Amino acid sequence: MPGRVVRCSAGDQLEVDVVNRLPEPTTVHWHGLRLRNDMDGVPNLTQPSIGEGESMRYSFVAPDPGTYWFHPHVGLQRERGLFSPLIIDDPREAGDYDVEFIVVLDDWIDDAGATPDQVLTQLRSGGMDARFQTAVQAGQIADRSQAWQYHVPESLANPPAGIAPVSAASRLAGSVDFPFYLLNGRLPTAPETLRAKPGQRARIRLINAAGATVFRVALGGHRLTVTHTDGFPVEPITVDTLQLGSGERYDLLVTLDDGAFPLVAVAEGKRAQALGVVRTAAGPVPPTSSAPRELAGRLLALADLRSAPDVRLDDRKPDVSHSLYLTGDMSTFEWRINAETYNHHRPFDGITPMPLHEGQHVRLEVINQTPMYHPMHLHGHTFAIRTIDNTNVPTGTRKDTVMVAPGERLLVDFTADNPGQWLMHCHNAYHMAAGMASVLSYLPSRPTG
Repeated sequence: MPGRVVRCSAGDQLEVDVVNRLPEPTTVHWHGLRLRNDMDGVPNLTQPSIGEGESMRYSFVAPDPGTYWFHPHVGLQRERGLFSPLIIDDPREAGDYDVEFIVVLDDWIDDAGATPDQVLTQLRSGGMDARFQTAVQAGQIADRSQAWQYHVPESLANPPAGIAPVSAASRLAGSVDFPFYLLNGRLPTAPETLRAKPGQRARIRLINAAGATVFRVALGGHRLTVTHTDGFPVEPITVDTLQLGSGERYDLLVTLDDGAFPLVAVAEGKRAQALGVVRTAAGPVPPTSSAPRELAGRLLALADLRSAPDVRLDDRKPDVSHSLYLTGDMSTFEWRINAETYNHHRPFDGITPMPLHEGQHVRLEVINQTPMYHPMHLHGHTFAIRTIDNTNVPTGTRKDTVMVAPGERLLVDFTADNPGQWLMHCHNAYHMAAGMASVLSYLPSRPTG
């Protein structure tokens, strides 16, 4: 875990045969791709589920270059490790880097005290079982006590001066305290080593595949130049650290120094982290409790990002607008959009789809009325960030997943150029399983004349 990288070039016809050897139905969703609707992998909305022992061929043109990934869209299967990176290369890209690192971040609880489905049941019954929480916090997990020791490293339990949560809201970055936080499927006690030579220019493709964790990433001794988000290029900006919500991706460029450096992904509000090692020379492995000073440096803000000129969407008056009010209740673990709960088995029961016509310029107003972060993901399209609270961003970056902070209001625009029934949902796996989703529904073409 994660699964093997699938790679192709933009414009390629990609064909993937999915054979379901699970004891339950499944699908595959190609996260971030603007592909045709029947290939999107949402059960009962865009396709029937693939039954036990059955198979399905997904076939589509890889539309846009960039860093993507794929995973099931059934229940909490993604939380069992079913996901892989999908890299779509740009045949026109100059490739101004020497080495590439694909870095997948994850949180893990399956078979470490509870299954994801048991966790969801506990959350719905009024919160995580107190005895389970106590065991998790104490690291009392059978046969895993040694690996568990990193869970609350001293440097994060009592961080150095200047290294603190980004905001008080970061304590509500996720509903679950996971036993393990992973980088490329490995624990900090046995970290992945990413090798290069001193002075080489590295492209780091970051993917947050976590179910419910916001990660804050930094590379010890280095600053990070952000070049892409969710596959699309931005005007390069150099920062010390950045956050990723579940489903988000960022591409970074960094010129590597001489030595062995901690690549740290702090689980916001959890006093825990994932860890990898970037090595260009001999030297000791950085400790599992590494807390690079870059974590206290300049944090990338959504408003810092500007879409590269050649991929900007027209900033014109919208033809249609829809509001999405994000609401929830921690005590009952009910999470909704516009006070409606999505039914995964019967998608149009109990929700009011948001209508649009092909060719329209669409504006979505996303208002987070909860104390939790919500990484909101739109299928089949990318949108441009236009307003963050009261700040206008006329050259806002293009994304398919955006982290909406507690109390925040975003305006995002997209062009309705891909007919079908498209999901808009929170990418927190537990919020989504509880029904935090809605549907953007293309209507038949309007008559002319």
